[in-house]
Amino acid sequence: MNKYELALIVSAKIDDDARAAVVETAKGYIERFEGTVTEVEEWGKKRLAYEIQKMPEGFYYFIRFDAPSHTPADVEQRVRIMDNVLRFLIVRRDEA
Repeated sequence: MNKYELALIVSAKIDDDARAAVVETAKGYIERFEGTVTEVEEWGKKRLAYEIQKMPEGFYYFIRFDAPSHTPADVEQRVRIMDNVLRFLIVRRDEA
């Protein structure tokens, strides 16, 4: 099992329940593809470096998980088409 981190920027124009649903959906994708979510960190609303889809702000979430090597590609395929996700990035974390 490798350690990964999924960074999500979620639209600031949706309500709290919809934002929570987006994060839960992403966590569900991780678990569906044999991953185990270890931590979810919410950074809150931050100003973006540049506007994305005419939005100057977004909510930042970092989801850490352990998973086999095929999981990030499968999760990325699903997150890419999710509504209200402005940007995302999956990176492999060091074992240290």
